[in-house]
Amino acid sequence: MELVTIRTEDITVKINPQGAELTSLIKNKDGQEYMWSADPAFWSKRSPVLFPVVGTLKENCYYYKGERYELGRHGFARDRRFETEEQSEKEVVFLLKSDEESLAIYPFHFSFRIRYRVEGESLQVSYEVLNTGSEEMYFSVGGHPAFRVPVKEGEEYSDYYLEFEKAETVGRWPISAEGLIEEFTMPLLDNSNELPLAKELFARDAIVLKDLQSESVKLLSRKSAAGLDFSFKGFPYLGIWAAKGADFVCIEPWCGIADTVNADQQLPHKEGINSLFPGDVFRRSWSVSVK
Repeated sequence: MELVTIRTEDITVKINPQGAELTSLIKNKDGQEYMWSADPAFWSKRSPVLFPVVGTLKENCYYYKGERYELGRHGFARDRRFETEEQSEKEVVFLLKSDEESLAIYPFHFSFRIRYRVEGESLQVSYEVLNTGSEEMYFSVGGHPAFRVPVKEGEEYSDYYLEFEKAETVGRWPISAEGLIEEFTMPLLDNSNELPLAKELFARDAIVLKDLQSESVKLLSRKSAAGLDFSFKGFPYLGIWAAKGADFVCIEPWCGIADTVNADQQLPHKEGINSLFPGDVFRRSWSVSVK
């Protein structure tokens, strides 16, 4: 499938209309690619879009108005082809609308737009959810971009670390074998803004964070100037993940979260769920700037 390209003098970005998935972020000066290669031996995605749920549902289903609906991990948007609604040199807007296929598993009428815009060395990714139906709509939305680590050849995974905007005292919420959020945290940061990267961090799936003080985080190297700045203002949850043994890290801004182990599976009761009245619009944006 032909990719859509937007660019500035500083960066070139490519997006696949299938899933409206970000596939490439290149710094033009040196040709450095910042996105994961999607090696299928580890993980064949690069930046899937999470909608209308984030994470795993308990028993892969939810209940709404007495009806049971099955919905897989992270929802269906990442597997759907989006319409390219608008396109210019520096911006592209992708559109996904509810249809018979989506209504069978998610009984809400919607328009979901994803806007990619570049300026200087920065890419902004914006989500816009419009309730086109006649009743209140419940949903989650989030990003899942995977950035290559190490960025530079000749460096190691362990040369890199995440630096949060502010010192954090926060635990990670463990994920059960069924993909659900467990009841108690495990220690992670104690009045620190630095999280050294190690592949062992993801032995038990993603690091799930709530109630961060920070609204941005940097991916940095101890051996070079390589890295990036990532802003996630307005997203109440953050996931950090890598496939076992893979050379990448996902920085995942979420408006929503997986079900807890004791969830009652009623969609309106779901932790982190967002609601929209008919005709209302929900907007959130994250951005990444390369170094």
